[in-house]
Amino acid sequence: MSATAARRADTRSRIIEIAARRLREEGPAAVTTRGIAELAGVQAPMIYRLFGDKDGLLEAVAEHVMADLVAGKAAAAAGDDPVADLRTAWQHQIAFGLANPALFRLLSDPGRVRRSPAARTGREHLQERIHRIAATGRLRVSEQRAAGLLESAAIGTIQVLLAAPPEERDPGLAAGMYDAVLAQILDVAPPPATGPVTPAVAVRAAAPGLEALTPVERQMLAEWLDRVIAHGSGGVASSPA
Repeated sequence: MSATAARRADTRSRIIEIAARRLREEGPAAVTTRGIAELAGVQAPMIYRLFGDKDGLLEAVAEHVMADLVAGKAAAAAGDDPVADLRTAWQHQIAFGLANPALFRLLSDPGRVRRSPAARTGREHLQERIHRIAATGRLRVSEQRAAGLLESAAIGTIQVLLAAPPEERDPGLAAGMYDAVLAQILDVAPPPATGPVTPAVAVRAAAPGLEALTPVERQMLAEWLDRVIAHGSGGVASSPA
């Protein structure tokens, strides 16, 4: 990297850090191109050259914060028990949202999340945790449904808690919601189960790695298992991996 490119990258990083701090402390209205430029010690046109406009700056802030959040959740959930790891990741998500309401609302914008590489990485981390549970034979819905339930429950829980004054928030709401979701997606104990869905989910989790089968056979097996899971859990079969 040339010296000019390095200075440009440093300036960009400094501006993003300042904008993220301003957003966290004072809210979106405080993130103006003129104000951020002054705090960063640059001219306002530099913001436009680096980010296009204020929305481009907010996009960069969202990406920066989401990347840090994803890294923190990954580090917080790295044990041998996949169910315990999932709870730790949930707690980390709730704590972040409550501590950073403006950032949470920015990161929860569907249009922003849809095109965010960091959001995709976060979703992949969640799917990996769900997959680890499925491989133990304890998941009784599809991996796709389990991830969707957990993601929507976390966002909804944070929104409800943020809507109430801190002194009026239910301290057990987040744990209660998490336990309610777990009751929907997990069997109390590993198989044998009362129906075919739990073992089907476990085999489905292992299907991509069954090297004794050809790729076509693995795809066919995945399709069959997806149909069994969808039928048993009242959903629609997902596309095979």
